[in-house]
Amino acid sequence: MRNSVYNTIVSRVSILPAVHDTTVEGSAVDLLVHGDAARSAMVVLPVGTVTDGTHTIEVQDSPNGSDWTAVTAEFLQGSEPAVTSSNDERTHEIGYTGHQRYLRVVSTVTGSPSTGGAYGAIVLLGWGRTRPPVRA
Repeated sequence: MRNSVYNTIVSRVSILPAVHDTTVEGSAVDLLVHGDAARSAMVVLPVGTVTDGTHTIEVQDSPNGSDWTAVTAEFLQGSEPAVTSSNDERTHEIGYTGHQRYLRVVSTVTGSPSTGGAYGAIVLLGWGRTRPPVRA
C-alpha cells in the first residue's frame, strides 16, 4: 500500500458549503467511521466571501451524539475563528485531540447580516486502526 493522505484520511461534512446568514448547527460526525476509530481529527473551514455579520465557529464533541459541549482549549490545536469580511476567502483549520466519539461544528452568526457569508465545515478523520480506510 502506498503511503498517502488518501490511504490515511476520510472526510465528512458537518456544515454543507453554502451562504449562511443565520446560526448553523452542523451534523454529527462519528469518529468510529465504518467501525474503525479515528485517532485524530481536523476541522477544515473553506471560507469564501463574507459580506456581513460575524460567524463564530465552535467545535463541539459528544459521547453519544446528543449531549453536546464545547471542546476545551486543551483538546484543540489552533483556534476557533470568528469569521468576518476581514478574514474571509481563506481556509481555517482546527485540530481535535479529544476522546469523544462524535464531533460537530456550530457557527453562531451575530450582527444581523442580510447576506451573510459563504463557507462550510469538513471534518477530516485520520489514523484509524486499519489502513487504507473503508470508503462508502
